[in-house]
Amino acid sequence: MTVVSFTLTVQRSTACTNFIVGKKASADGSVICSYNADSYGAFMYLYHYPAGKHQPGEMRKIYEWDTNKYLGEIPEAPETYNVIGNINEWQVTIGETTFGGREEMVDSTGIIDYGSLIYIALQRAKTAREAITVMTTLVEQYGYCSEGETFTICDPNEAWIMEMMGCAADRTVSKERTVWVAMRVPDDMICGHANQSRITTFMPAKKQKKGQETVLWSKNVVSYARKMGWYSGNDADFSYNAAYAKPDFSGRRICDARVWQFFRRYADGMDRYIPWAEGRDADAEPMPLWVKPNCLLTVQDVQAAMRDHFEGTPFDVSDQSADKSDIGGGIWQMPYRVTPLYFEVDGKKCFNERPTSTQQTAWSFVSQMRSWLPREIGGCFWFGNDDCNMVAYTPVYCCATRQPDCYSGKGADDVTFSMDNAFWVENWVSNMVYPRYSALFPDLRQVRDSLESSYFFVQNGIEQTALAKEGADRVDFLTKYTCMQADKMIQRWRQLATYLIVRHNDMAVRPVDEKGNFKRSKYGLGERVQRPGYPEAYRRELVNRTGSKLLKPEE
Repeated sequence: MTVVSFTLTVQRSTACTNFIVGKKASADGSVICSYNADSYGAFMYLYHYPAGKHQPGEMRKIYEWDTNKYLGEIPEAPETYNVIGNINEWQVTIGETTFGGREEMVDSTGIIDYGSLIYIALQRAKTAREAITVMTTLVEQYGYCSEGETFTICDPNEAWIMEMMGCAADRTVSKERTVWVAMRVPDDMICGHANQSRITTFMPAKKQKKGQETVLWSKNVVSYARKMGWYSGNDADFSYNAAYAKPDFSGRRICDARVWQFFRRYADGMDRYIPWAEGRDADAEPMPLWVKPNCLLTVQDVQAAMRDHFEGTPFDVSDQSADKSDIGGGIWQMPYRVTPLYFEVDGKKCFNERPTSTQQTAWSFVSQMRSWLPREIGGCFWFGNDDCNMVAYTPVYCCATRQPDCYSGKGADDVTFSMDNAFWVENWVSNMVYPRYSALFPDLRQVRDSLESSYFFVQNGIEQTALAKEGADRVDFLTKYTCMQADKMIQRWRQLATYLIVRHNDMAVRPVDEKGNFKRSKYGLGERVQRPGYPEAYRRELVNRTGSKLLKPEE
């Protein structure tokens, strides 16, 4: 039996970010990868596809992930695996970012889109390599109807980045239906992508051993570009993104800059690539596909990177006082910018910075895959249902046989609010915080960090308990733990919502004690509220801009 869960949105999720950590680049030997779906109005939740057995002739209907449009059907696999979120019971995790590329390459006759491809592969693959085979075989047979896509494909031992595009609908140019390249990320490296094709040259210098390849590609990946007149050089010099999705200003400043900041946080020498990330210099040195970190990364490090606002860089949107001319963050220095990314003033085209943490993220994950543990325990999928900076990532074990209720689509959709749904409750809270960020965010951060600390504090004990169990008992235990922590999170988030409105009502601040409890006067009422006024940086800029208008005359 298959339960099909789709987004209820007509928006394309073309604004995402993936970070990847090889097993020798992590502190404990985990392979780690992350994802945020910046989906501009999409209602999303934690998908679940239970494991199943299928009879010969049984078909699977394909619905486009972004629109729920029916595309066609394909034969079911004899056996499919349990999938919760973007991880399956074998710890295979798949993420994506859309880079678009040449519009004329979209295959309108294909019946498999990028989202469906992810979840079909997760249901059919035990390893990352198997997932690549499943994905590429399916699109060659049934056609790929999405734009250019970069996929993160990981398991407990290997991390891969794969880029794929269709070959248009005209079979007279190419009998093959896709052009793709997959590269294994070296174990001691970190990698990332954020809506810009990042694979350049890829041909290995020597023949690869079967089953030990570090690069895989479609047989037409170079010849198709030649047929289309986009490339005329040697195979060894062929660059995938130069031919199919050349980086422009947007691809560098709006997309690659996110990856640059991830690299900069954890690797040395990244300032040399500032001109590349700035996107203005056509001759800037290209940023490498992966780099070696200067420390071993933890899950918490990757979570922190997903919450980034370019702090400490030339693109910083978190500190208005650093550049008094940038008033985009508003009075309370919101480290976000309104969308769309581009706007015009007096006929001049302008843009907003695009940090990794952004208000339109519908959901996010950091996936932890560990080879030394039984697979039911090794795959821990840390999930949040809103902007990475505004959520507590809760642990979801890859063997979980049901969704936590708050992470399901029960009783809610993109226009139906529910107090029992994490997407809506977390968005309710974050949308209170955004306009008065510097005043309210410290209260949210305290709750967020306290919850996450509690998860990590008990993780080893929970996993030791799970190790002592076997089979169905282990799965049942970890499923119940997954649901229990999600239930506690949404209960705490509802409390946070009411706390914020009581404490920060009408732009004043109600005093609290060291435990966060509201102070009361000796008469039993709440203590008189405090009125902090404008933040210092804004106060000064306000007076500078208004001159003597707001100056109180001397008496």
